[in-house]
Amino acid sequence: MNIPGHTAGGMPAMPERFDFPGPLLPDYVRLNARWYPHKVAVADEQVALSWRELDRRSNAVANGLRALGVRNGDSVAILLENCVEYIEMIYGAWKAGAVVVPLNLAVAEGGLLMMLQDASARVLFCSPLQAGRLEARLGEVASLLPDGVIVHDGDSGGYARWRERQDQGPPAVAIGDEEPCNIIYSSGTTALPKGIKHLHRRRVQAIFELALAHRYHFGAISICPIGLYSNVAWGSLMCSLIVGGTCLIRRQFDPPAWIEDVERHRVTHTMMVPIMFQRVLDAPNFRPEAVRSVQAVLSGGSPLFEGLKRRIMENFSCAVIELYGLTEGFMTTLQPEEAEGRLASVGKPVRGNDYILLDDDDQEVPWGGAGEICARSVHWMIEYHNRPDATREAMFIDRNGVQWMRSGDIGRTDADGYLYIIDRKKDMILSGGQNIYPADIEAVMVEHPLVSEVAVIGVPDERWGETPIALVVPHAGDEGGELRQALLGWTNERVGKRQRLREVHIVDSLPRNPNGKILKRELRRAWTDGGAATSPPPGGSPDATGRPG
Repeated sequence: MNIPGHTAGGMPAMPERFDFPGPLLPDYVRLNARWYPHKVAVADEQVALSWRELDRRSNAVANGLRALGVRNGDSVAILLENCVEYIEMIYGAWKAGAVVVPLNLAVAEGGLLMMLQDASARVLFCSPLQAGRLEARLGEVASLLPDGVIVHDGDSGGYARWRERQDQGPPAVAIGDEEPCNIIYSSGTTALPKGIKHLHRRRVQAIFELALAHRYHFGAISICPIGLYSNVAWGSLMCSLIVGGTCLIRRQFDPPAWIEDVERHRVTHTMMVPIMFQRVLDAPNFRPEAVRSVQAVLSGGSPLFEGLKRRIMENFSCAVIELYGLTEGFMTTLQPEEAEGRLASVGKPVRGNDYILLDDDDQEVPWGGAGEICARSVHWMIEYHNRPDATREAMFIDRNGVQWMRSGDIGRTDADGYLYIIDRKKDMILSGGQNIYPADIEAVMVEHPLVSEVAVIGVPDERWGETPIALVVPHAGDEGGELRQALLGWTNERVGKRQRLREVHIVDSLPRNPNGKILKRELRRAWTDGGAATSPPPGGSPDATGRPG
């Protein structure tokens, strides 16, 4: 009897064509370990791992997870401070066929439990500090995690002992292109945030495009000071992986230490969010000579104000690249060769990407007009986990049946096709029937020498519906009522009549998500519920708009 696909002798039949499946992200660890075994792959403040060591350690994690019962498509969560073990956990989970769920360290215990439940996590890797946070609710955690909690507490701790007991050989696990790679939760406070799900093939394509845009190469040494639960941090890490470079992991972001690291280790590439670049430039030990080794810097997470972008370009003698996108996927970059005269732009679509602008009636806006940015690309997310309603809400299908994803951002395109971000659609202030974009006011205020950070929000107003106020983080030592009044007058002299601020408030800090974006919904909730919206205008007689003149 002949068995289909086999010869009469029982051997597999010779196929009629070649089938070379492309490598996925965990495959790159194996390939780099084979060809560059002794080259440093990742390092933190205490430990450096070669590609061979990272491969073997991640194999051990994978085999240990399979022994616990983890199978393809199961979720493995990580709640851990930055360290090299975080990296081996990510790649070990992938090698086991699992879906990686990195958890934001800033989320409260109740939010973490919601995420663990939503992701149906089977295993949680965490540090003693994070385990201590969850101790009061250990019963709930245990009931959610059928395969347990593994605590990383140093080289001689539970995680290390568990890993050392496992086989370091390659796990016998096949991973498909279309299998889920990760679930990264958007920022959440009281409600469950959306779980953004990417597939393995799409992740590889995204990292290839990002590495190309950021000019990574085999000799690249990158530094990652952002929490590894952030998509920006993943970009820095994965780009190093793709090219066989080296990534330095830092437990926390400390601007003076970052500058010393860059100079000492001859760092060539870094990805940071705008506020981090600002703090580096403001650090007392910053000198352009200290960052001479840097070949390319990439800013993402939120748009760069033009003034800050100019400061970076003046102080870093390298390619300064701005990336625009979401955790769901990235869209455009502004390359340095295109920046002259366009510093306020976020550039053009990354290779293979496309975008359109839609008005409030979902009609496409021609170049020159403003509308919601909708994008499409092969490397974008597949869905919001367990949220078909949110997935459908984010989807736009044009007259040709082509799918686009709504960004929630308002932008405009100039005559040459360059994209400019105006603001978040949800952050727009509707005052007296007019649209006011907070980013326009913020762009003016950050030019004031005493302003370090600023957020403009709309608060209820009996006459106008909403009116703008500004929350300002001043440079150290600059505070008090005189500064508030000075900033109010200075700003209102420079913005349009409809944009004039009712109030300026001095705050210690502004809430941000892991990608550096200011969480304006939290500010609106705090300042509206806290009664700030009902306070009287801070001096001055109203002009024709009803705002201080």
